[in-house]
Amino acid sequence: MKTSQSPQKRTRGRRRAQGAELTEGGVDFRIWAPDHRRVEVVLDEGRELHALAREEDGHWGGLVKGAGAGTRYRYRLDGDLPDLPDPAARFLPEGPHGPAEVIDAAHFVWSDAAWTGLPLHGQIIYELHVGTFSEEGTWAGAIDKLAGLKELGVTVIEMMPVAEFPGRFGWGYDGVGWFAPTHLYGRPDDLRRFVDHVHGLGMGVILDVVYNHLGPDGNYLDRFAPAYFGEQNNEWGRSLNFDGARCQAMRRLTIDNAVSWIEEYHFDGLRLDATQSIFDKSTPHIVAEIGREARDAAGGRRLLITAENEVQDSNLLRSPELGGHGLDALWNDDFHHSALVALSGRRQAYYSDYRGTASEWLGVAKHGFLFQGQRSAWQSKRRGHSTRGLPMAAFIAFIENHDQVANSFWGERVWQQSSPGCHRAMTGLLLLGPWTPLLFQGQEWSSSAPFHYFADHKPDLARQVRAGRVEFMSQFPGSATAQGRNLLKDPGAPEVFAASKLNWKERSQESHARALLLHRELIALRHDDPTLGAHAATGVSLEVTALTESCGVLRYFVDGPVSSVAARDRLLIVNLGPDITLGCRPEPLLAPPRDPVHACWRTLWSSEDPRYGGSGSGEPESEEHGWTIPGCATILLGPLASV
Repeated sequence: MKTSQSPQKRTRGRRRAQGAELTEGGVDFRIWAPDHRRVEVVLDEGRELHALAREEDGHWGGLVKGAGAGTRYRYRLDGDLPDLPDPAARFLPEGPHGPAEVIDAAHFVWSDAAWTGLPLHGQIIYELHVGTFSEEGTWAGAIDKLAGLKELGVTVIEMMPVAEFPGRFGWGYDGVGWFAPTHLYGRPDDLRRFVDHVHGLGMGVILDVVYNHLGPDGNYLDRFAPAYFGEQNNEWGRSLNFDGARCQAMRRLTIDNAVSWIEEYHFDGLRLDATQSIFDKSTPHIVAEIGREARDAAGGRRLLITAENEVQDSNLLRSPELGGHGLDALWNDDFHHSALVALSGRRQAYYSDYRGTASEWLGVAKHGFLFQGQRSAWQSKRRGHSTRGLPMAAFIAFIENHDQVANSFWGERVWQQSSPGCHRAMTGLLLLGPWTPLLFQGQEWSSSAPFHYFADHKPDLARQVRAGRVEFMSQFPGSATAQGRNLLKDPGAPEVFAASKLNWKERSQESHARALLLHRELIALRHDDPTLGAHAATGVSLEVTALTESCGVLRYFVDGPVSSVAARDRLLIVNLGPDITLGCRPEPLLAPPRDPVHACWRTLWSSEDPRYGGSGSGEPESEEHGWTIPGCATILLGPLASV
């Protein structure tokens, strides 16, 4: 057995508190195991052991000469077997239970030096799951599809979690190797190649990360130190220790992980999963520290840091100077839930708080969140916080995402739960509204592929996961029946995973091609129209009104002298009900433009365009003859004389 170099010399120049780092003459290993008497790094499947030196703060470390990139290793604690994988491994080529591999993160040659990152405003986010996005289910396979996203008009790819997780397939939210991109999708350089290619196309990519729990299989952190975990449990298991005794190691590990994705893989930001279950009473909050250090690591590159927060705590978006956490944007369940009720008519479980009316989705357009402290009947408590003063671009709106598609009984897409006309109309509102829109993979062509919940686990755990899924789905009437339980898809079945893969060939089929054209032209309109392109930033005022329970109007006024800006006024009318005929004195927001030169409106875009599968819609009539608003349609109007 060999003895490592002293910790005083060894710790100089390390980039991270833990993990294996290449250095001159070998590999520098470091791990936190404060309660153990002896820690060794095990090379070459146990044929070579190197004792690590204990440091004052409970870390163990040392330089192993002769080791290098490609070296596989494990740790041995107190001489006991089995040897354990490194919780901070950069690659686990055999999965979470196997040996770690030393990775040279500096070896990859990047070509994105001119890439400056992502501002908040003007983004179109596209969420994808690498394992189902292409037939290959790899980063290399996903690269082949990127040109289609660029053509669609996507500006940001949001990648579902990729930290190493157990099994042959899964969503990634049960990750255990935080620093190691899963071997299922390729090697670490394949992920770097993907990000580099995205940047070359002029798009950004952010990563979904999970800092509220670790998965139940392959999690060895507590073997090194139980203090990594807190005293509270959340809905997924043990919470992480961000504010208890000896919490600094967990805080540092988490922050280092966030920084590693930015520095080592050039991600343009993060999406923090379920932040309501990240428990931390200290100041600054761990979420704020993650954002601050990630931005510092990016240097001059602008990051987009977003989050999921079920309780809709808008303070996450406020600056630290105002007591917030400094994030850029939050997912907006209010818009999704109201939109789905409007489209499907179903008000089960957590949808029961919503009516799907025009006043609801117009309220989201005006204020961001609907629930800002009101009582939720479903949750029997108050929900949400004030959004006053926050930009609308800080609210990410969607009608599909991985959770909500999977939470339909059959993993159905929204278009399958709605009439074609209403689905086109809601898509128009999603992509022309004042928020930041998000699309889920395949949504743009009305993919027929379901998206199920899938997770491959060992038999005992698989049974628990299936039972947990049945219990979760039981909140929806019908799912709780014996027949419903029997029909619910088994998350561990390989065919359930396979069915969730996109079929890219169907994009050329007539109905799917129409949906693709709809999305492509809507996104182009959002990017190119001088008012819609600016309303998410500054210089445009928004007024809204509900004409009926199912019809609402958004009017964009360009700030400035009437004579110079009236031509840029826009009306977005969304009608999910039947035709509406108004009299000669329409609602104020439907009144003609402010400048007499522009006395009437003209149609700039209609979801009823026959090219999308609609029945057509005529030009709006003059004020003298009244107004007819087509049913199940969204139309965008501009002044008649505008160009």
